[in-house]
Amino acid sequence: MSANTLPEESPSPAPEAPPLIPTQSGTLELHDITIIDRSKLKKAISAAALGNAMEWFDFGVYGFVAFALGKVFFPDASPSVQMIAALGTFSVPFLVRPLGGLFFGVLGDRFGRQKVLSMTIILMAASTFCIGLIPSYASIGIAAPILLLLCKLVQGFSVGGEYTGAAIFVAEYSPDRKRGFLGSFLDFGSIAGFVLGAGVVVLLQSLMTEESFLSWGWRVPFFAAGPLGLIGLYLRHAAEETPAFQQQLDQMEQDDQDDVENRPRISFKEIAKQYWRPLLVCIGMVLTTNITYYMLLTYMPSYLSHNLHYSEDRGVLIIIAVMIGMLFVQPVIGLASDRFGRKPFVLFGSVALLVLSIPCFHLIVSGKIGLIFVGLFLLAIVLNCFTGVMASTLPALFPTRIRYSALAASFNIAIIIAGLTPTIAAALVDSTGNLYLPAYYLMLVSLVGIATAIFMKETANKPLRGATPLASSKKEAKELLVQSYERLEQGVEDLDAEIAKLKEQIEALELRKQQYIDLHPHLD
Repeated sequence: MSANTLPEESPSPAPEAPPLIPTQSGTLELHDITIIDRSKLKKAISAAALGNAMEWFDFGVYGFVAFALGKVFFPDASPSVQMIAALGTFSVPFLVRPLGGLFFGVLGDRFGRQKVLSMTIILMAASTFCIGLIPSYASIGIAAPILLLLCKLVQGFSVGGEYTGAAIFVAEYSPDRKRGFLGSFLDFGSIAGFVLGAGVVVLLQSLMTEESFLSWGWRVPFFAAGPLGLIGLYLRHAAEETPAFQQQLDQMEQDDQDDVENRPRISFKEIAKQYWRPLLVCIGMVLTTNITYYMLLTYMPSYLSHNLHYSEDRGVLIIIAVMIGMLFVQPVIGLASDRFGRKPFVLFGSVALLVLSIPCFHLIVSGKIGLIFVGLFLLAIVLNCFTGVMASTLPALFPTRIRYSALAASFNIAIIIAGLTPTIAAALVDSTGNLYLPAYYLMLVSLVGIATAIFMKETANKPLRGATPLASSKKEAKELLVQSYERLEQGVEDLDAEIAKLKEQIEALELRKQQYIDLHPHLD
């Protein structure tokens, strides 16, 4: 290197340091590891899963009776426009979900998860129940679809804090080694809600004429939200606050009483700046999972009846059979993720979605019931790869103090796009006549899933970010303590290596500085 040549190298930024674990004495000891009471854990999972089941009960019912809602609330339109309009009413509430996510996320981080989940289930049950009360277009004219939209908007606002809050509630209660298995029951509740909603629709259609179903039968499933909501509210009110949130409050109270009374707020802009990578991973995973979810479980009943000309009851029965199969696969994926990790399932599911979408739709459009079932069930297993790990993966991305706010905001930003899936798919197929467009749509989404899997960090069998380990027994707590010490030792070694790199970079900068000085006649 000549004397007049300056080095161009710049020091690379140091990697993000692992979050510190709050402890009572400063040193991580056995008493810092929380042993979860089994009865409290069961209450927490039941309370969270039932509320989520009710949310997806409504989504399932809405998808399965979309043809009826189109005729009741948009009677002057053509059948195709009726279907698109009904599914559009399903999609519009997703636009307000980020507002609900921000609102309930801030409340959840300030006042606790349990209180917010009690609020969301009340709003959700009331708005769903009110859909069943809305008069038809023939009775009150344009006010009917407007009221339907208002109920769906309230629903969307409440759901904005529902899934993320329930996922956090379960994750913060689950022992580290069982978080995947226990978290999988949250989406088990989602699928069960779909099955229940579809089953109610099939039962009603088999017991009454189409005229009676269009007249009043479609309202019955929405009325069921009333008692389901009361049961869910009771369970959530009986559940205690999560150990992780209570631990944060205790730590803040120990540091300064004012911190508890004036809990710090952090804007989404600050969250995005500091936690941009977890936010992108969250958005990618939610997009991949929910677009597949809505395509398979919300849009496909309409696709089978409207585009493939199956009777509504036959299409619904096929979807019900697929979802029952998903119920058996769901906890198996969750259990396996505790052993093999979450990341392999996200990657495998994304690659499978890319490879299998066209073959599966080839089976679906074949016109043979057996082949239709095989095509849908293969896609359902791919979906299980995502739903089986999502509830345990997402809460682990953020620390306790901002977990609800960050997760609810990023989750519901992605949901805006995912929620448009039934409407976009219906419009594309109707306008082009190409029955394979939903498959192309899924293939595009699979690329997002692959990128997400590549960039996400493995969280299986590890404590939630910034929280002490959670165990199901004293024996397990001792084993987790040893593992925690090993991770701390590895962390020290990694930081030592980074410090050595930084020293080399500092020396290079000092050399560069001296070169500048040497070139200037008046600098020492």
